[in-house]
Amino acid sequence: MATLSTPQNGPQIKASRTRGASHIDFKSATTGVAAKAMRNELNSMVSGIEEPTVRKAFEAEMSGFFNLFNRYLSEKAKGEKLDWNKIQAPSPKQITPYAELRQASDPAILNKLAVLKLNGGLGTTMGCVGPKSVIEVREGMTFLDLSVRQIEHLNSVHNVNVPFILMNSFNTDDDTARVIQKYANHNVEILTFNQSRYPRVNKESLLPCPRNATGDKNLWYPPGHGDLFDAMNNSGLLDRLIDAGKEYLFVSNVDNLGAVVDLDIYQHMIDTQAEFISEVTDKTKADVKGGTLIDYEGTIRLLEIAQVPSEHVEDFKSIKKFKIFNTNNLWLNLRAIKRVLENEELDLEIIVNNKQLDSGEAVIQLETAVGAAIKHFRGAKGVNVPRSRFLPVKSCSDLLLITSDLYSLEHGKLVMNPGRMFGQTPVVKLGDTFKKVAHFQKRFKSIPEMIELDHLTVQGDVVFGRNITLRGTVIIVANEGNRIEIPEGSVLENKLISGNLAIIDH
Repeated sequence: MATLSTPQNGPQIKASRTRGASHIDFKSATTGVAAKAMRNELNSMVSGIEEPTVRKAFEAEMSGFFNLFNRYLSEKAKGEKLDWNKIQAPSPKQITPYAELRQASDPAILNKLAVLKLNGGLGTTMGCVGPKSVIEVREGMTFLDLSVRQIEHLNSVHNVNVPFILMNSFNTDDDTARVIQKYANHNVEILTFNQSRYPRVNKESLLPCPRNATGDKNLWYPPGHGDLFDAMNNSGLLDRLIDAGKEYLFVSNVDNLGAVVDLDIYQHMIDTQAEFISEVTDKTKADVKGGTLIDYEGTIRLLEIAQVPSEHVEDFKSIKKFKIFNTNNLWLNLRAIKRVLENEELDLEIIVNNKQLDSGEAVIQLETAVGAAIKHFRGAKGVNVPRSRFLPVKSCSDLLLITSDLYSLEHGKLVMNPGRMFGQTPVVKLGDTFKKVAHFQKRFKSIPEMIELDHLTVQGDVVFGRNITLRGTVIIVANEGNRIEIPEGSVLENKLISGNLAIIDH
């Protein structure tokens, strides 16, 4: 471990080795100066914390951030990028179709499993305050309620003990802690830990925006779900799970209501001794920007659109070459995570997220994606799963789908209505007037019947009455200054409704 110089008698920020290198080899004086300036600022912040336990935890976080920042500077100086000509679609050996999985016969294997939900996000994009996981989504229940119900049912039916873990961020931790108190008497053990808190960086000066470890919350950010590994390790959770006899971890986004424990995928992981399995599913036109698994010089990797050169973006979005995309449902071997961390092999692609503070200051956030770790694990592979395992709620358009008659609820799991003739869900595009949950609820007096819907686009000031039926392709556009109210009991099938309430066959 290479140690950076620090103020006399002060705590030390350490730079992690990467793949045998004892120190980052900077290629330019400018890069070296920026690293030194950042190091000094971070050391100053660490020195300002008096309580030893708090200081130690903060020091570990800043060490992780400094390593990420060093890599960012180094990659920026070198201009390293993936060679597009070496990118290939994954081979059949790297992706297993779900239909070919062996059926699991012994549910006792669940005693070696833990389930983790990524719970760091806020519901701000949908106009909500607080964690996204506490948005009410179905029959008065939240994402969190449904997730807990799934695990509770799993434990009860199979007489096992699968713990339920939430990785919170500093934005969601307090609110989540209050909410989970109501599950105290449920048949599920709930554990929580926080992902790291990193300082936003001024884009021009490349210095941290905060000057001390406390203060303005807006000057800090959670660094993406790629932080899962370090955060689990730093919190002690990784060792705690291993000591409790857990060997595997199933990870998914808290807003993906299709991501339930699947015994057959789990059994496949055990049978093949894969240390990392990424669930993928077939691309549709709605998923062309989603990350995909690729073969890169014989190694399976995750490719995100942010890594793609601009001249190849259309190739990346093509369904012909890249037929699948990453659902972010992941199965991980806990001891393999421990090995990768101890050997300091983790080297996740950096995602640079440009932001602007309320003051107008341009800042950058350095983030990573958990799925990118696939390249570091032995026997890593993808499993091509049914679309039903990917039901995220990123917007009110998604919310309309999961609250409709397309699905029913069974023990916290969404089940597709057997009356739906097509496997895929309809394409739904609700305009800005439906963007916030509160507005969405006011504009739908009741959720329409959508079992035979293929496509719905709604723009402008539109209100749906009760007991509406939508079939085929329905497009409703209220031009500026116009308001469209769909009468109670209407049946719209292959219709285009314009601002003057004309109904046209489409």
